[in-house]
Amino acid sequence: MKCQRLFLFFLIFSLISCKDSKKTSRLVNLEKISRLKEDIYYKHQDPTKNLMDLYPFEEETAGFFKITKEFLRCKGNPLNPERVDTSNLDNVKVYLDCVGPNKHSLPLINEKEGIYPVLLDILNYIQRKTKKRVVITCGHRCPKHNSYADTSNVAKTSKHMIGAEVDFYVQGLENSPLKIMDLIFDFYKEDSRYRGVEEYERFQQYQKDTDVSTPPWHNKEIFVKLNQYNEGRDFNNRHPYPYICIQVLYDRSTKQKVNYTWEKAHRGYLQH
Repeated sequence: MKCQRLFLFFLIFSLISCKDSKKTSRLVNLEKISRLKEDIYYKHQDPTKNLMDLYPFEEETAGFFKITKEFLRCKGNPLNPERVDTSNLDNVKVYLDCVGPNKHSLPLINEKEGIYPVLLDILNYIQRKTKKRVVITCGHRCPKHNSYADTSNVAKTSKHMIGAEVDFYVQGLENSPLKIMDLIFDFYKEDSRYRGVEEYERFQQYQKDTDVSTPPWHNKEIFVKLNQYNEGRDFNNRHPYPYICIQVLYDRSTKQKVNYTWEKAHRGYLQH
């Protein structure tokens, strides 16, 4: 009996407490705020906005992403159809594309994965000066994609395979490739690393026979070739525009000439 009384007392007390708490909460919610917006009750500093650092591939040049080695990875794709070379009917060849850049690296240059830096410097300079997007049609090509993309004999020793060659055109200036050629020459006159050094500033026309109608130009470091609408067409350059090809001749960091070798092309990159 005594326990029942205690239980009833506890139940009544709980109900009264809940009712009072609800009433109190309603009073708090209905409390009027009389503070004016000009009233300051404590001094504080305005918070500063901290911007997150950009990744290298997010840096912008003239409103476009900065061109890095990632833009020049092999464009091979296992979904591309087989290509059949019937130029010699006695020896018909079938080419399959590579498995793609996810399965192999860029070339190893001076023990680091990448592309020769001067190519990136020139492409970013052109993008900055023109304020237009540089379209890279071909950067690195692994040996398998190289054979698939271009079946010609000349391509068998292409510097695309060693990260020392790039093909490109400029969006919006597709039909003005000579203006882009002039910008390449200007790069060597304006860049402080080359300014005043004749062997870099002075470009000479290549005198030997080539497969293009416009004579190429070269200085100590690079070889520049212009392919017109009907020249230099391969699987990577199926577009209808003229395009420029830059090859690296000399590595300033090692002070050595850059030449194609089978060893560098076929064993100078990592396979995953």
